[in-house]
Amino acid sequence: MGYLQVIQYATLAFPIVAFLFTTPFILIEYHKFGSISFFKMAITYLFIYYLLCAYFLVILPLPKISEVAKLTTPRTQLIPFCFILDFIKHSSFDLLNYHTYFITLKESYFYVPLFNILLTVPFGIFLRYYFEWDKKKVIWYSFLLSLFFELTQLSGLYFIYPRGYRLFDVDDLFLNTLGGLIGYVVSTPMISILPKISEIDHETRKKGKTISGFRRCTSLFLDLFLLFIMKIITILVLGDKFSLSILLIIVYYFVIPLFLNHSTLGQLFLNIQVLDCHHQKNVIRLFFRRVLFLLLYIVIPVLIGYDITCLNEDMVREFIGMIAIGVILLIDFISIIKYTFTSKDMLYEKLSKTKLVSTIK
Repeated sequence: MGYLQVIQYATLAFPIVAFLFTTPFILIEYHKFGSISFFKMAITYLFIYYLLCAYFLVILPLPKISEVAKLTTPRTQLIPFCFILDFIKHSSFDLLNYHTYFITLKESYFYVPLFNILLTVPFGIFLRYYFEWDKKKVIWYSFLLSLFFELTQLSGLYFIYPRGYRLFDVDDLFLNTLGGLIGYVVSTPMISILPKISEIDHETRKKGKTISGFRRCTSLFLDLFLLFIMKIITILVLGDKFSLSILLIIVYYFVIPLFLNHSTLGQLFLNIQVLDCHHQKNVIRLFFRRVLFLLLYIVIPVLIGYDITCLNEDMVREFIGMIAIGVILLIDFISIIKYTFTSKDMLYEKLSKTKLVSTIK
């Protein structure tokens, strides 16, 4: 399998990996800074894509287990700088014959060590730029990445195979570490042009002092997810009872915030607090806010929907009921758009005279 084909496989797998990574990234960024830098996100995705390509280059192609079981080739190469001896002994290179230069470039004795160096050059660049690490730290982590790759090969892809189907080569540890160091050195011009990550984080934290619609929406879905987990645990322990579900909702949205500085668990993690219009902690307004939210966006739509299902014998009332639920759904849809993409106060916030406040300092 050629290098380009491996990169194609990595490209196909990248959307899945990026999707799994997105939610944790958003939650961590909101937790730390209260906002998200799309430039930083783009750099992070680029780094993930690089790591995916590098990993696929290490493990692919995957042979059949039966074929690996029959292998009798060496599993390790523990002689340092053996690649230099192999190049001298077996390559076509002749210093006095320039005709051999181009031929040598196409031989594995040359391009395999070269690709092992190039494999970790982006890693060194990223570590210096993104984490702002010094040379020693870049060298150390480049070595650890190389060691991870080599152990992956030695273990037969974490013991999925009966033995390693690729060679554990001590020279690769040196070449990969050298590649990380080269990446550190050549990143100097790039660092002078691109904005510093520390500056980006500072600006992101400043933006995080106000709550965006997407951050507000993220806290809502995080709360729903945590509530769902608690619901599953309750079912496993106490059984599936409607009364327990109602009690769980009351405890989660009305009782727990009293002990968490007027925040739900999701809001607390994302540095969001509920205060009244005078920036005071008002238990009554907090209670009224949550009751209005449940009534406007859950209870009333559900009751109207249930009522329509009972109007099959009265066509006129059913028609009126359908119009009513259509209006409710339209209002809910507009509210969702407003809730997600703006930071404007919602109807239940205006009525309860409460608002969300960022606790980012």
